[in-house]
Amino acid sequence: MSASVGIVLVSHSAELAAGLRLLVEQIGSDTVPLATAGGTDDGRIGTSYDLVLAAIRSVDRGAGVVVLPDLGSSVLTTRTVLEDHPHPDVLIVDAPFVEGAVAAVVTAASGADLKTVADAAKEARHVHKL
Repeated sequence: MSASVGIVLVSHSAELAAGLRLLVEQIGSDTVPLATAGGTDDGRIGTSYDLVLAAIRSVDRGAGVVVLPDLGSSVLTTRTVLEDHPHPDVLIVDAPFVEGAVAAVVTAASGADLKTVADAAKEARHVHKL
């Protein structure tokens, strides 16, 4: 079997990222490389350039990486990391954090390619809850 697309969850809160990771691990598969970059280097609320970069590197198995930030500075930090370390197979995706992560992990677990995984995360924006 070929490598799966990796998924990185970037949040201001380490606890939020870790909780979402637990959720998607239950729904998805243990075959999807998954990492979180939550909070600052010293455990406060915020984002960390070094944690985002390390998370991307830890899930890159050659099939590409989808990065899902929650909001605000997590987006800016991720963009800065990707500008400093450009790689065509690492995509920041504008998607709802929870729903997008679920869609991305489930799709990656099916063996889909990078574009399909990124599109699944984006399309989660259109799923109605009620």
